[in-house]
Amino acid sequence: MRRILFLARAEVLHIVRDRTTLAQVLVVPIVQLLVLVNAATFVIRDTPTYVVDYDRTSASRGLTNRLAASGHFRVLERSASLTQANDALLEGTATLVVTIPRDFEKSLTREGRAPVQLVVNAEKGSAAGIVLNYAGQILARYSAELGRELRPSLFTIGMGTSEPAPGRGNPRIDARTRGWYNATLDYRHYMVPGILVALVTLIGTLLSAQNIAREKELGTLEQLNVTPLTRAQFIAAKLLPLWVLGLLDLGLGLLAGKLVFDVPMRGSLLLLFAAAAIYLLVALAIGLLISTGVDTQQQAMFVTFFVLNVYLLLSGLFTPIDSMSPWMQAVSQLNPVRHFVTISRAVLIKGAGLAEVAQPLVILCGFAVVTLSLAVQRYRKRTA
Repeated sequence: MRRILFLARAEVLHIVRDRTTLAQVLVVPIVQLLVLVNAATFVIRDTPTYVVDYDRTSASRGLTNRLAASGHFRVLERSASLTQANDALLEGTATLVVTIPRDFEKSLTREGRAPVQLVVNAEKGSAAGIVLNYAGQILARYSAELGRELRPSLFTIGMGTSEPAPGRGNPRIDARTRGWYNATLDYRHYMVPGILVALVTLIGTLLSAQNIAREKELGTLEQLNVTPLTRAQFIAAKLLPLWVLGLLDLGLGLLAGKLVFDVPMRGSLLLLFAAAAIYLLVALAIGLLISTGVDTQQQAMFVTFFVLNVYLLLSGLFTPIDSMSPWMQAVSQLNPVRHFVTISRAVLIKGAGLAEVAQPLVILCGFAVVTLSLAVQRYRKRTA
């Protein structure tokens, strides 16, 4: 027992003297708690919604206004173009399309019921079910409201008594739902493309951070720096195998996803691998950037896992972006993982082409240029 206490005392002294490790142990969990609580929520607000209104009556406008006033939906546009609505779903600018048919108000007053079609982007997995549930509740409340307003017109007068008109009761809006891109709401189709992104991120960031840190720990980094190799060549030689390994893992993951989980691959795999090649440059550069600020592999691993936790939870991989608070959604735009998750799901599940993923792809290119430049500059300063 005495030996255990002496060894424990030595470990405590080591942690206290290492200010970097002490800060990581005490500060990092608090930062994660404060940041991630705002991301890990299943309350979805401001769902981008496209309303296709063929009726253009007070009843249809009332339904649209109820959706917008609920706080759960943000109406992007109201039109009579189903083609534009479908394009918005494909591009990812809309999550829900509400189609109100012609004679909506007339059907409510004459027959006591009218259909409304709800088309949700089921690519977003569990979020699709939550969105449909919110919409269903709003339709039910609006039906009850219409029932109170239209009740006098739904009665006929006969023999001095008021009787309900035949076949008529409280007006009812029939919600006919449909999930696009993942009609069965199979969570595996939603999760596998995201897990592949996590796999590529882990390979790129963790291994590159540990690789350079290991050279520091073994004392061979300075020896390598005095060789005829330039630092750019040294960095390229270190990161190139990891870049290839990341693409190889992505290929193996896609093969497993297709054979084991029957994940749809509707888009161009060439486009997906091109995006992955750019994204891996970002992940490798972040790992290199981490390695310049640490001295040991243990520190590199600790910092990398902190960064990865934040990245993955802010990426929409486990919880949908729509469920995050507005300021957190804005912050997540600075997360490269979010953009590659968007590309991966759009290409595999939706069959999106280059035009639909151009924006996140351009953002990834910008991230690659900035992070590589910072990493190389920081590496030169620390090893000069």
